[in-house]
Amino acid sequence: MAQKYVIIGGSAGSFQVVTQILSALPANYDLPIFLCLHRLKHIRTGFIEALSIKSMLPIVEPDDKEHIRSGTIYLAPANYHMYIELGNTIALSTEPSINHSRPSIDLSFISASYSYKEKLIGIILSGANKDGAQGLKAVKESGGIAVVQSPDECQVKTMTMAAIKATQVDHILNTQQIIDFLKKLN
Repeated sequence: MAQKYVIIGGSAGSFQVVTQILSALPANYDLPIFLCLHRLKHIRTGFIEALSIKSMLPIVEPDDKEHIRSGTIYLAPANYHMYIELGNTIALSTEPSINHSRPSIDLSFISASYSYKEKLIGIILSGANKDGAQGLKAVKESGGIAVVQSPDECQVKTMTMAAIKATQVDHILNTQQIIDFLKKLN
C-alpha cells in the first residue's frame, strides 16, 4: 500500500480524545501524524510533554523546513501556522490568525491535501469554532478520506457539525472507532 498520512484537528474538548488515540497506537505505527490543535499561544511548555507521556511514538513540535519522517507525530507549535509542503517538509508561519486561531486547522489541512491528495486521512475532533471545516472539505475534494468525531460524543460539537455541513464525510466515528480505523491503516 502507498504511504498514507494522517492529519488531526481539534479544539475545545479534543485533548482527552487525542491522548486516547495516541496512547492506543503501537510503537511500530509507521504513518506520520500531524496534530493541529488550538491551544494557549503564550504557554510553550507542558502540552507536548503531557501528550508524550501517553504516546509510544515520538511527538515533536517541528522546526521550519523540517523533513517529515514515518512513525512521528508532528504537533503544530503554539502560535504558529503549520503548513505541509510538497517535498515532504513542514513550514511554519506567523501570518495573522484565521478563524481566531493560530495554528489554523484549515491551513494545515488544505496544505496537506494539496501535498498528499488521496493519500491523506483528515480527522476533525471536538471544538468550539468552525476552523477545520474548509480544510476537511479540501481533503475530500483532493481524494482523501474525511473523518469526523461523532458530534454526540464531543464535549463541544460546533467544529464537527461545521465539518459535516461543509462536505460529505466518509466516516462519523466515536473515539474507539477512530482508534480502530487508524490501526487498520498501518
